[in-house]
Amino acid sequence: MPSDIKGWDRNRMAARAAQELEDGMYVNLGIGIPTLVANYVGDKDITLQSENGMLGMGPFPFEGDEDPDLINAGKQTITELKRTAYFDSAMSFGMIRGGKIAAAILGAMEVSETGDLANWMIPGKLVKGMGGAMDLVAGVQKVVVVMDHQNKAGESKLLKACTLPLTGKAVVNRIITNLGVLDVVDGGLRIVECADGVTEQEIRDATEATIVA
Repeated sequence: MPSDIKGWDRNRMAARAAQELEDGMYVNLGIGIPTLVANYVGDKDITLQSENGMLGMGPFPFEGDEDPDLINAGKQTITELKRTAYFDSAMSFGMIRGGKIAAAILGAMEVSETGDLANWMIPGKLVKGMGGAMDLVAGVQKVVVVMDHQNKAGESKLLKACTLPLTGKAVVNRIITNLGVLDVVDGGLRIVECADGVTEQEIRDATEATIVA
C-alpha cells in the first residue's frame, strides 16, 4: 500500500536539488521533476545545458509568454538568457561526452544501493527512447537523482539491486526524494537530511536498500 508519509512535494524537491549547484557550474537537467530546478537557481551563476542544442536556459515562462521555438530536450517551452548560445545536437553531446558538464540532475525509476541507475524504460511499455541519459551518466562529474521514494504501489524505489534495464552502473552520487537526501557510499546509502516532518526511521522503513550509519 502507498505510504501516507508526505515530506517534500515536487517543487520542494527541486528547490533542494538546486542547493547542490555552485557558481560556475554547467548543468544538465533531466525530464520530470529535474526540469523544475531551473526555477530555483536564483542568483547563482549556473549555466543550464540541454541536449537539443541550448546552453544557458532560463526558468519556465509565465503563461502567455511561451515561445514555441524555445524548448528543452523534453519539449517543454523555456526561456532564454542574454548569454544563451545555440548549436546542433552533435556539439551538445560532444560537451557531455567530453566531460564539460559538471553535473546532471536526473529522474529515476530505480536506484540501487551501489548507485546503479534505471531511468529509461519499463519492459513491455512504449518508450520514446534513451535520450541523453546514458551519455550524461557516463560523461558528467556528478549525478544527482530526484524522484519519489516509493512507487504508486508503495514499494521502495531505492533497492538492493535494480530490476529494470540499467542506464548506468555505479553512477549516482546523491539521491533526493520526497522523504529526504541520501548519498551513495561504501556499503549502501547514507541519510544526509530528512524532509520536513519525516524521521530517519521512516526513511529506513521505506527503503529496501541498505542504509548505513
